[in-house]
Amino acid sequence: MIFEEERSQVAQIMRRLYERGLTTTSGGNVSLKNADGYIFITASQSDKSCIDACKVVVLTKNLENLTPELKPSMETEMHLKIYEKRPDISAIVHAHPIFASTFAVSDIKLDTFITEEAGYILGEIAVLEYKTMGSSELAKVCSEGLVQYNVGLMKKHGAIAVGNSLIEAFDRMEVLEFTSRICFNSFLLKTT
Repeated sequence: MIFEEERSQVAQIMRRLYERGLTTTSGGNVSLKNADGYIFITASQSDKSCIDACKVVVLTKNLENLTPELKPSMETEMHLKIYEKRPDISAIVHAHPIFASTFAVSDIKLDTFITEEAGYILGEIAVLEYKTMGSSELAKVCSEGLVQYNVGLMKKHGAIAVGNSLIEAFDRMEVLEFTSRICFNSFLLKTT
């Protein structure tokens, strides 16, 4: 199998998202860009709960699919545009965590400085306008919105995090969800 190491890493992070309840079996996508410009992204319509390296697409820097038996994620354009605008990053994690997605569908601002850890790991986050999933418009909104942020809430959709590594992007997603739960619980405490 070509690029087994990179593909295995992408699959492992995708399974981890599912195992941690940060996305559904059909939702979300993960990508990695290596030093040579190859991009590894989860395949479309793959079961995220048990995805393995053979379900990770390999794209050259010229966007040739070296795994033609696999259809790239419907959000591939979004990942490509983000890499284009953010040459400093090498990983993107998009998921649908319940509490973060709750903030994404509401007009309530998420306080990412509610804890010291959240402030340090997340900082300010982007709130990305709603555009249809898989669309060029969503790719544009996300790539432009993440130019100065590492995490974004996608209105009526979910969340996205970028990083210098898959674990850094995953950590940002996990801390985003943890912080969203704390904020949600704190709102409940204030209303009782």
